[in-house]
Parts: sequence; C-alpha cells; structure tokens
Amino acid sequence: MGLEEHQLKIERTARYATLGDGHKPLSQVWFVCHGYGQLAREFIRHFEILDDETRLIVAPEALSRFYRDGTQSEIGASWMTREARLNEIDDYVGYLDALYTHVFERIERDSVEVFILGFSQGVATAARWVAHGTVHAEHLILWASLVPPEFQSREGFRRLRALQLTLVRGSQDSYLSNAHLEEQRSRLEHHGVTAREMAFEGGHRLDRETLIEIATDRKPADHGG
Repeated sequence: MGLEEHQLKIERTARYATLGDGHKPLSQVWFVCHGYGQLAREFIRHFEILDDETRLIVAPEALSRFYRDGTQSEIGASWMTREARLNEIDDYVGYLDALYTHVFERIERDSVEVFILGFSQGVATAARWVAHGTVHAEHLILWASLVPPEFQSREGFRRLRALQLTLVRGSQDSYLSNAHLEEQRSRLEHHGVTAREMAFEGGHRLDRETLIEIATDRKPADHGG
C-alpha cells in the first residue's frame, strides 16, 4: 500500500467573545467575523460604539490559530487556507450554525434583528455561512472584501436576495480596485441581488461612523464618503 491521506471528523472547542447582555431586552444581535490574523477579543472592541444595552455583539473566532510573525509572539487566527478548503468551509459553517443556535437558546429570535458582518477575510466566511448554513438573518454587511468567486449556487443568491445586503469599503483601501468592485456589482445584478454600497474616508479598516449608520439606519452628520 502506498501513502494515503484520510479524513476524520472530530469535536473541538471554539472560542467567541461578546459585548452586551443577552439576558436583557434586545433589539439587535450582531455576529461579526474578523479578518485574517485577528482574534475575537481584539476585533470585537471595534464594536464598542454599538454597545448601548439594546444590542448583543457576538464575535466568533476562527478555528486555526498561528504565531503572527512565525515565532512565539502575538497570535492571530485564520478562517481557512487553500489546503483542504472545502472541509474547512464545512467546518466553520457548522461551527457558526452551532454558535447561532447556542445564542438563541436564551434570546427569542423573533424579537430581534440579526446582523451578520464580515470584515476582510471574514467577508467570504460570512457570505458562505449565509449561503450554506442554517442561519436566518435580516442584514448582511460585507466589509473590505468581495463575495467569494465560487459563490455560484442559485440557493446562495436567493438567500442574498432575501436580506438587506450592504457592501462597505474605505476610499483608500488598496485591497479593492474599482475594476473588482464593478465586476462584483455586475455579478450581483445579474443574479437579481440588490445591495447598498457605502464608502468612508480611510483604508482597510472598520469605521465607527459607518457602523453607527448601519446599526441605526440613519446617516450621522459630517459622515465622510
């Protein structure tokens, strides 16, 4: 017998961070997926501006951790790599479905709006979760990256059409070219998906005022674009 590679499903422990009190009356629940090399406890601090006792913010942490500079220093997490990518996608979709179920064990789902936000690498994670998972959300915010290129299923686009899709970018984000954005716009329109596009002055980062605008469905004064 030659070399063979096998697969084995296992159970493991995932980590997530929260802001807000799930035992109080809430109007919104946010699931926020971090970017490459971030940790949940760091990423969720960007959402402190939304923590007003009416929202619960939930930041799942990706399952693969690593030393950011290749030695034993700061640690980050990654949602996936191209190695065994389909299995990794299945694993994190299942993980996020389980987290969603866990959160709504103590919160009445019909009493809140659910927002899913993906930032950078977390954009593909959030989009795939909506397309392939059991999650039900009213809002999907894809921030600083594009809908993954293999996102082709009719069911996936149907799910995008069923919610409020918001695409956010920084005006100086070097990771997003105008050509890429136009290609994505045409692709979504071809599948009947409408999206609100938002921009702010800045680079590859989150923006406090834009978060407020999305969460409150209002445009604050002096908002850059």
